[in-house]
Amino acid sequence: MNTSSFATRSWRQLIDPLILAVILAVLWQQSVNWFSIKPYLLPPLSQVLESLWTNRVALLSESWVTIKEVLAGFVLAVVGGVLLGLLIYAIPLAKRALYPLVVVFQGLPKIALAPLMVIWFGYGDTSKVLMAFLFAFFPVTVATLGGLAGTPAHLIEHFRAIGAPPGMTFRKLLVPAAMPSIMDGCRAAMPLAVIGAIVGEFVGSEHGLGHLILEANANARTDYLFAALIVISVVAGTLYAVVELAAKRVWWRGL
Repeated sequence: MNTSSFATRSWRQLIDPLILAVILAVLWQQSVNWFSIKPYLLPPLSQVLESLWTNRVALLSESWVTIKEVLAGFVLAVVGGVLLGLLIYAIPLAKRALYPLVVVFQGLPKIALAPLMVIWFGYGDTSKVLMAFLFAFFPVTVATLGGLAGTPAHLIEHFRAIGAPPGMTFRKLLVPAAMPSIMDGCRAAMPLAVIGAIVGEFVGSEHGLGHLILEANANARTDYLFAALIVISVVAGTLYAVVELAAKRVWWRGL
């Protein structure tokens, strides 16, 4: 009975977005005809799908470039964010000195840093990876701090009462208690990493989906531009789904 109920919920979670997507696709296709919209402003969906198929090789190739940039920046953001969160939590001086700087840096518009990344690191992948890292870093740091701070105080006292060494307290209590929050931070960070990589490609690149969009725009190929946007959406959704699956393995939501 439980298995059947779980399968039913899973199907509903899959079918409902598909139904909405079909409705939006029909509205897109028909609204172009209803309102006589010029194709260079909004091409019909059928034309976009045709462009998607015709340019599938280039789109796939550029997608792989962007995916590598996103994954590299995301991994760096997760590792760096978790480590910084642990440092700030464990050392009061670090909290007083570093955390305000992190907050101030987060307030900077990241797109303004993209030209600097290109100047410092060139038009290659490094500047795009760093942009993905900068966009995704802060949510992971804040989520790590929140998870560590949310560790039940009575459990911390219990570990101290039994004389548990700091390493054991860290492995057996703090990390498990913080993991749900960390995974929530990762889920928030993944779409931001995609945005960061695309922004980096907009500012200066020779490859990637962002570069492809700029080329399509320069050549007034609106159908190709929309095809690239669809690919970006699919890439972002797929990567988010992977993180979501990993987050579900953290089945506990508290201690």
